[in-house]
Amino acid sequence: MRLFLCEKPSQGKDIGRILGATQRGEGCLSGTGVTVTWCIGHLVEAAPPEVYDATLKRWSIEQLPIIPEQWRVEVKPKTATQFKVVKALLAKATQLVIATDADREGELIAREIIDLCGYRGPIERLWLSALNDASIRAALGKLRPSAETLPMYYSALARSRADWLVGMNLSRLFTVLGRQAGYDGVLSVGRVQTPTLKLVVDRDRAIAAFVSVPYWAIEVTLSVGGQVFSAQWSPPETCTDDAGRCLQQPVAQQAAQQIRAADRAQVVSVETERVREGPPLPFDLGTLQEVCSKQLGLDVQETLEIAQALYETHKATTYPRSDSGYLPESMFAEVPTVLDSLLKTDPTLAPIMGQLDRNQRSRAWNDGKVTAHHGIIPTLEPASISAMSAKELAVYRLIRAHYLAQFLPHHEFDRTEVTLTCGGQDLVATGKQVVVAGWRLVLAEPAREGGADDESDTASRAQVLPPLREDLACQVANVDLKSLKTLPPKPYTQGELVKSMKGAARFVTDPRLKQKLKDTTGIGTEATRANIISGLIGRGYLVKKGRSIRASDAAFTLIDAVPAAIADPGTTAVWEQALDMIEAGQLTLDVFIDKQAAWISQLVAQHGSASLSINVPLGPGCPLCGAPTHQRSGKSGPFWSCSRYPDCKGTLPVESGASKRGGSRTRRGGGSRKGV
Repeated sequence: MRLFLCEKPSQGKDIGRILGATQRGEGCLSGTGVTVTWCIGHLVEAAPPEVYDATLKRWSIEQLPIIPEQWRVEVKPKTATQFKVVKALLAKATQLVIATDADREGELIAREIIDLCGYRGPIERLWLSALNDASIRAALGKLRPSAETLPMYYSALARSRADWLVGMNLSRLFTVLGRQAGYDGVLSVGRVQTPTLKLVVDRDRAIAAFVSVPYWAIEVTLSVGGQVFSAQWSPPETCTDDAGRCLQQPVAQQAAQQIRAADRAQVVSVETERVREGPPLPFDLGTLQEVCSKQLGLDVQETLEIAQALYETHKATTYPRSDSGYLPESMFAEVPTVLDSLLKTDPTLAPIMGQLDRNQRSRAWNDGKVTAHHGIIPTLEPASISAMSAKELAVYRLIRAHYLAQFLPHHEFDRTEVTLTCGGQDLVATGKQVVVAGWRLVLAEPAREGGADDESDTASRAQVLPPLREDLACQVANVDLKSLKTLPPKPYTQGELVKSMKGAARFVTDPRLKQKLKDTTGIGTEATRANIISGLIGRGYLVKKGRSIRASDAAFTLIDAVPAAIADPGTTAVWEQALDMIEAGQLTLDVFIDKQAAWISQLVAQHGSASLSINVPLGPGCPLCGAPTHQRSGKSGPFWSCSRYPDCKGTLPVESGASKRGGSRTRRGGGSRKGV
């Protein structure tokens, strides 16, 4: 029997239909000589410490570090029935095709089960980038040898075991130390989640520490030949900061008076530059999450779920968990089919289809820059947009637009900078004149990036200038002296946090470490970043406030408690680089885990007898005994817990009081190693 092992029932149904395996069985589909089954995600998981030793169920520092000699996995109780089905089918199979998601995690899901069940027969790999019929048939026609993707399993296994070592050992270590210092919550430490959390904590601290500086700007409205345009005053360098802002009010006031008195401005120079912009690449997942957060207000997890639905349910787009926006050069031959399918899907595209150059090969087609996955694009077959929700349709249109943009001309415009003099003061006017709309026919002009200090700054806003030439005199219509203040950094949005996770190298201060990191190496992977952020929100470390996310009191407590290396984005970025090396066959799983175990042992030795200085927020009185309450983190977020817990189990929601109302205390834990 030839067995196909899929990741989800929906994938099994799609693949089974093409294979002729349509007869329903328990947890599987059967056909002539072929059976399709599925995993429902992970059917097994890494065993907790108490499986290795029952005494490890109680947390204490004496038992650390916990480093398994022989790693064990156990069947997840919720999916134990399906595991039995898969195990029985593997026992009967004479050939196996791994058909889980085509990524590192998909490889882990399948091969952990294969190893646990002891299957030793031949294995092939089905590598799918889309679940429409044509893509499935094409992938079935070119199955990969098992050995080709086996290193991905070792890489995923290394990630899983490293996460276990960090989470199980350091969460226990710092939670026990925290409780000795009077903090009743769990200090959950993670290889990826803790550096991610530090990004938000650092941003929030920068916002809190920011000191606003007043500065002054002058906007001058000019007219010539009946046309009005604006120019900005260029203050002398003797009164400006590094950003060119005037910090001296008297200088700005005098300049405004001189400009008003002059009544006319004379053009000194006109410089025009023709700018040609190529289209943006098709989306990788991180960029899609960033754009959807900014333009549609979607959480990163919601964007991932929508992209997954477009892939699995609607068969409208390709595999979403991609870290590359580039496309294989071989896929250029599919362009006519994809474009024809898009038109059948949405006939309103007819006008733009007539302007596409189907033979135009943009920079997106580049074999050298395609990773395990290519950019997210529409599939080869028509989809039903009427079956999509409003949000799904919005995301689909973004993905579609980035694909269509590859076949439109470059966006061209003239950027003009005009310098003028008026009353002895220098002015600058900038303008933009679109020459060729090009790919912006399908992609709108993006909004300006947030974080500018002057929200009313018109210097960078596009305006169409009238015809101007050297020595031309312009009438001064209005002079507006503006009193402004520098603004603090903006809080993270989820999309911006994903962007920072991707570009973690820029947060590394160690020059030797920074040199080692690739620009593309970041915190987590495209497949895991949304779950990391959602997990931090679920644990109460991050709090959503509108579109922004802020760090909670528990987050500051955790980041202050753990060693700098644990929270350093550079550390986890180096780990990700090591995982890539394992996948490339340049590093072995055993060497990587041995290094991780040695590092964990060193941290436990260094900090096992340390005392933490923790600011413990005090809440309102306990509703049962009246004692002060401490803020703790639970499954539903933070809450107030009686300081006499577990003797008193009184609780209150956080909304019932605030730390600033109840005060706080700083506790330093002693060196006691009493178990918790």
